[in-house]
Amino acid sequence: MARRKAVLGLVGVAAVTAIGLTACSGGSSATSADNTIDGTPSGDIKVVTWRTDLVQDGTYDKWIAEFNKKYPDVMVKVEGITDYANEMLTRMSTKNFGDVIGIPTIQPSQFSQFLEPLGKTSDFESKYRFLSGASYDGTQYGIAWGGNANGIVYNKKVWQEAGITTLPTSEDEWLADLKKIKDNTDATPLYTNYKDGWPLSQSFGNLGAITHNPDAQTDMAHDKAPWTEGTDVYAIDSLLYDSVAGGFTEKDPLTTNWEQSKVDLGTGKIAAMTLGSWAISQMQSAAADNGASADDIGYMAFPANVDGKQYAVIGGDYNLAVSKYSKSKAAAWAFIQFLVDESGYTDDQGMISTLKDADLPKNLQDFETAGVELMELTPAPEGQESLLSDIANDSKVDINGQIYRQKLVDIARGAADGDKASYFAELNKAWGASVEKLVK
Repeated sequence: MARRKAVLGLVGVAAVTAIGLTACSGGSSATSADNTIDGTPSGDIKVVTWRTDLVQDGTYDKWIAEFNKKYPDVMVKVEGITDYANEMLTRMSTKNFGDVIGIPTIQPSQFSQFLEPLGKTSDFESKYRFLSGASYDGTQYGIAWGGNANGIVYNKKVWQEAGITTLPTSEDEWLADLKKIKDNTDATPLYTNYKDGWPLSQSFGNLGAITHNPDAQTDMAHDKAPWTEGTDVYAIDSLLYDSVAGGFTEKDPLTTNWEQSKVDLGTGKIAAMTLGSWAISQMQSAAADNGASADDIGYMAFPANVDGKQYAVIGGDYNLAVSKYSKSKAAAWAFIQFLVDESGYTDDQGMISTLKDADLPKNLQDFETAGVELMELTPAPEGQESLLSDIANDSKVDINGQIYRQKLVDIARGAADGDKASYFAELNKAWGASVEKLVK
């Protein structure tokens, strides 16, 4: 399937530029009386999605048929995009980028330039989780299409063959386990997916879990030296660096392949990958489709603990939104509500439902068995919704991206100069300068 965005429960924390996104910002948002968000659903809408697999296998066709039983006057067309995150940023330089979209990584302050407001965030709080990812200044611009926990997907059979009986709860235990896997199996202990790049960003979703700090995003936005031992981001990037430096990752990161990695983890050629829980069902399918057992796929919390207790951050996946330029806003909003409330998407995908009254998915039973406690991050204070992303942009440290972590991997494997201490000092210098500049 298409590449996935990091699931963080954070607000737009990737370092992005607004190039190409300001072209339509001066357009009028005025709508005719029959094209308001709360009007009667009718007309044509185009849904642009990253879930190319669900377009190809007919799932969307089934959903549309069900939706049309309720809204027969709405004509729904769907387009799947493989390189969704990047292509959508390009398309949004025009007014013609679809009626229903998953919000790509743009600044929260830009939501009103491209998206139709759905209402006050407070009006949705009793029904939906994960609202902070598409909220700005008290207004809601999107609803998460399900959510995920953050941690590590792994092949249980490989870990058992390596003689590991207890999952790691610290970095030292993690590295010791990777060594056992390397010494006692033929599997690659940890696969980074360096070439595709985006999977490297998935580890940032664990921000807050390491220190059990729901205010981790706000604290990082005010911290002039977050890559200092004892912080969440230090632990996240240290685990990656030390795993690579220990020789526990793929031999040639320049030739990694995302689609093949799913098969390889499913069949036991890879022991673990740091990904959101959305990946569990994909690994299970890959295992079953290639002669292995879906039951071999497990999910563990990031190897860290606070007083012996482990935590996992949960957050929303892509937020579904209505284009400001849609000519069928009510229909677009109705289709979003159908997808979130009635389609059964989260049950099928093993994701956490956006609906607060829904049960947790079976895919997270490993967490329950291990006693892992789920936590959500606290939204940034009013007026600071985009501060973390502003600092990331200004410092050019793409905390929700791949560039600086690819360099981290290169240093760890000896393909670039430096070491962990020197690189973390470099990151702190850049980040600290931007904090000094932007935090009032």
